[in-house]
Amino acid sequence: MASYLNTLLFGIYPYIALAVMVLGCIVRYDREPYTWRSGSSQLLRRRQLVWGSNLFHFGVLIVFVGHLVGLLTPIWLFDAVGIGHGFKQMLAIVVGGVAGVACLVGGAMLLHRRLGDPRIYRTSSFGDIAILVLLLLQLTLGLATIPISLGHLDGGEMLKFMAWAQGIFTFQPGVAAVVADAHWIFKAHLFLGLTIFLVFPFTRLVHMLSVPVRYLWRPGYQVVRTRLAADRSAPRQTVPVRPREPAE
Repeated sequence: MASYLNTLLFGIYPYIALAVMVLGCIVRYDREPYTWRSGSSQLLRRRQLVWGSNLFHFGVLIVFVGHLVGLLTPIWLFDAVGIGHGFKQMLAIVVGGVAGVACLVGGAMLLHRRLGDPRIYRTSSFGDIAILVLLLLQLTLGLATIPISLGHLDGGEMLKFMAWAQGIFTFQPGVAAVVADAHWIFKAHLFLGLTIFLVFPFTRLVHMLSVPVRYLWRPGYQVVRTRLAADRSAPRQTVPVRPREPAE
């Protein structure tokens, strides 16, 4: 039973989550392009937003890039450039720990702002709050793996997750067995990360994929129409004119 559950969660579920993420983003961008936005609440309340948003985005970018590079870079490439597994493990702990704490603090400020301000709370959807809670929980699990990683400074545990992630993307059968004996915190961290991929297309996180490339060659001038000109059905506005005085 345990082997079947491990295969389901870490051998089949990753493909379901990634497929839903890719197809969901394509369908949403095609059918509902006007919902493809971050939904900023800056106009409602700027306080706490600057610090919270900067800390959160600074941390989440470093964590995301670190996971992407650390898990998907071939192991032989690290060996070829002389980066030892122990050094890579320690680098991930230090950099990931600092970035994770910054992201967690910033995310907590954003959640407090969203729940504590009545106006922002009323304009927030269930998905806005739920995805922020999921991200904070994922960050907490990630930071909770640091004490365990400190007991494996040889980098052996990290090699397991690198082999698992690369095996998923190269469609290797039976790759779930690589993480079968991993600590449950690591497994919870992996599962929740895959779940975030699964719900990604249905949340405001899609704005991460928007790169303002067209901004570089946009027209120099913008055509702006008045409200009266835009609404052709609006009645004409007349201005009363004072009659002229008779000539003497």
